[in-house]
Amino acid sequence: MLHPHPLAIRVPPVANASADPTSRIRLDSNLRRWFNRNLGLWRSRRQYFFADDEVLRVDMLLRVETFSESLQGEYDYRFTWWPEQEFDFFERKPRYVRDGTMEASLCGHQLRRSRSYLCGTPSHSQIRQVDEHEMVFESHYLEWDILEHIRLVDQDRYRARSIYSWREGNLELVETHHEIRIEGAGVPIPPS
Repeated sequence: MLHPHPLAIRVPPVANASADPTSRIRLDSNLRRWFNRNLGLWRSRRQYFFADDEVLRVDMLLRVETFSESLQGEYDYRFTWWPEQEFDFFERKPRYVRDGTMEASLCGHQLRRSRSYLCGTPSHSQIRQVDEHEMVFESHYLEWDILEHIRLVDQDRYRARSIYSWREGNLELVETHHEIRIEGAGVPIPPS
């Protein structure tokens, strides 16, 4: 009688987490919970490192809100921003928008934005979850590739954001944002 080769022993397959139908639901609820932890008003102290070695600073205020009813995605959010202290940033970089509003829809592991990060056209970002406190957003539009890390710190009192922007394959801009929560989440935005 022949004995099977010791390396040819059949091992039962391990359950694939991505094949688990509850896996997406669990991850999507983790995404939703993470987004909801970001609701409120934030003071965003930002440094911009440009490819020509120019370094600029600007302090912004950023409000993150949710809608009481879904508009387009599974969950919908509004981001509103305006300067707190400009340090002549917008005079030196007039292509950046001083204040505005963007709406975003969370659809599975994709964030659909009404306007993109470096231009006014709509965009989509793929979302990867690092752990319960950090998400990574990858966006590709026009000639830009954007990689953004956002980490909630110290029981969600702070956010650390690192953003890398490549234009036609060349790293053009690196940003660091240190954000401090100054107000908690408000009431959801009612349907209009």
